[in-house]
Amino acid sequence: MKFAVSLGMERFSPETSMTAVMDNLLQLAKIADAGGFEAIWTPEHHTIECTISPNPFQILTWLSQHTSRIRLGTATLAAAYWNPIRLAGEAALCDHLTNGRLEFGIARGAYQYEFDRMAPGVQQQEGVGYMKELVPAVQKLWAGDYAHEGQYWNFPRATSVPKPLQKGGPRIWVAARDPGTFDWALGIGANILSTPLSLPAAEIGVLASKFNKAVADHPEVKRPKFMMQRRTCVYDKVDDWHLAVEHSMNYGRYFENLMQNIGTVKNGFPEAVPFESVKGRDNYNPENIRKNLMFGTPDEVIEKLLDYEAAGVDQYCLGLSFNLPFELQKKTLRLFTDEVMPFFAQRERETQQLAAAGY
Repeated sequence: MKFAVSLGMERFSPETSMTAVMDNLLQLAKIADAGGFEAIWTPEHHTIECTISPNPFQILTWLSQHTSRIRLGTATLAAAYWNPIRLAGEAALCDHLTNGRLEFGIARGAYQYEFDRMAPGVQQQEGVGYMKELVPAVQKLWAGDYAHEGQYWNFPRATSVPKPLQKGGPRIWVAARDPGTFDWALGIGANILSTPLSLPAAEIGVLASKFNKAVADHPEVKRPKFMMQRRTCVYDKVDDWHLAVEHSMNYGRYFENLMQNIGTVKNGFPEAVPFESVKGRDNYNPENIRKNLMFGTPDEVIEKLLDYEAAGVDQYCLGLSFNLPFELQKKTLRLFTDEVMPFFAQRERETQQLAAAGY
């Protein structure tokens, strides 16, 4: 199992400067690159200060100038906000600017607040239709001349300029949780990125079952990569969990506002929904959060990660962007690099040695 990290720029107060959040992101990216992480993922979001990423291709191009080997991915683009020709060209150019390190992750989109401004009249749940039309069109534009007549877009013959640097284009990753999306993604040769959200560990197996069924239903396709992401915080002492849980709970209240469109957003800063409105729910129970999310000492985190490895996850992604204090984000990456990743690297070496010996 390999490891990646999801990074973004966050501001929760006007007093925090863009210079500071950019510097924080760059520091974390450099740590991840030097530490042997497989990929950095960054999202697409608009008009929201707590997740600043109006064009992830720009961010990834910038990070590529300060890193040497780490893969650079979009996790995720929001399909309904794009035109196929524009997306194909921007992604292909980013692939060149990053020297062929681009990973292309896409989703239906998340926040209804954002849909109302970027794709007026479109409900968040409808975004999957846009994604299913958009991705094949992008693939065909990368391949050569292509004319499109669809439900959401129509254009005469055109092609992507430039073409991607990577042969066939960057690897495509589709965000999936429902069986239909798993099946569709594998059918077009895409990889899967998913999240158990804040649900118990059993959800890892549920998602793995959906993935495995889709793999079995598409024997014509080589098994794709399977990535999962959770909010992650690694600390020295068992009793240090309170801070991570507190920040996760508070961040979730901003998420509720944007996802359900039930609060206000002033000058880009969303209002957290009142704690009373979420109190009592399982995903706001401190003990559940501590247990379900990737919070713990290195030994505790290793124990949790074994569930992902057993489920066939190829890449576990550390979600660090939930207003966790910057020093704790850095500490998480360093503890993960120094004390967690070596454990799994040794397991991989042992597996390879057994395979070479014929076991």
